[in-house]
Amino acid sequence: MLTKISRLVLKKKNKSKIVCLTAYSKNIAEEIDNYADLILVGDSLGSVLYNFETTRKVNLSMMIEHSKSVRKGVKKSLMIVDMPYNTYKNKSQALKNCKKVMKETKCDGIKLEGGRKIIEIVKYLIKFKIPVMGHIGITPQTVRGKFRYKGKTDLEIKNLLKDSKSLEDAGVFAIVLECIEKKVSKEITESINVPTIGIGSSNFCDGQILVTDDLLGLTDTKIKFVKKYTNLKSNVRNAVKKFKLDVKSGSYPSAKYSY
Repeated sequence: MLTKISRLVLKKKNKSKIVCLTAYSKNIAEEIDNYADLILVGDSLGSVLYNFETTRKVNLSMMIEHSKSVRKGVKKSLMIVDMPYNTYKNKSQALKNCKKVMKETKCDGIKLEGGRKIIEIVKYLIKFKIPVMGHIGITPQTVRGKFRYKGKTDLEIKNLLKDSKSLEDAGVFAIVLECIEKKVSKEITESINVPTIGIGSSNFCDGQILVTDDLLGLTDTKIKFVKKYTNLKSNVRNAVKKFKLDVKSGSYPSAKYSY
């Protein structure tokens, strides 16, 4: 019987695009579970929910509590949790924290940012049967200043190719490619056997991920790769305005909504 992870890898082999989205709560997770192959509890919750300027302020407890909520809404999709900044600085710390996340959230795997610099940690976790998803290109936990897409120079291209191959050899089941030049994303995707999940890295990747709140129009982000498929912010405002008018006029609650 195929596991959720092996089904994900099979999609690459069959050239079937992989659909990935973020979730931070049960309600959103329930709604996207029937459509997404993978749901990521991302440390992007720091900026989306807590208005942090950087994901480095997100801690392990926050990730665990939000993941517990998401788990209640996920029945079908592969559920992956971001390991936050400073929780996998060395092998022993990484193993301890990843085991804690896996046990308390019942997730299917974890995601780490970085390439060859963290490769020994990745190998160590996989040795202890913890499924790991890689993440290269722009890595928000370590980026300084403005985001700048990767793959502009020969050195960057060389490093990205080496990082992706090293992660594959270490045993990751997939790799997120964030803000990588499209030709480089294509080369990486064609050179490795595990799925690549793009965010701002072209449609050459095996799959795509977006922050769900961005997709729904709940944020004001102007990032180039974000496509807003609806404007829930406007819908929320209209609903709240109607509620206010009903309360002010005394029409709510009517007999229908009263005991």
